[in-house]
Amino acid sequence: MADSRNQLVVQNARAALDQMKFEIAQELGITMSQDGYYGNMLTRDAGRIGGNITRRLVQMAEQQLSSGRQF
Repeated sequence: MADSRNQLVVQNARAALDQMKFEIAQELGITMSQDGYYGNMLTRDAGRIGGNITRRLVQMAEQQLSSGRQF
């Protein structure tokens, strides 16, 4: 998520997404560096974290849509 090509629509969401990243990594038993350097992380682990973030965000959007709330 630190890639400069990834532009957030809501800039204030960065902290929430970073928190979600660390929570998911912890749930999966993946150790993440606190200093933001992920060069020693396995590609497979990074993919698992990203896939779970996407899955969770889709679930959140589905819940909002099913409750009739707009984004």
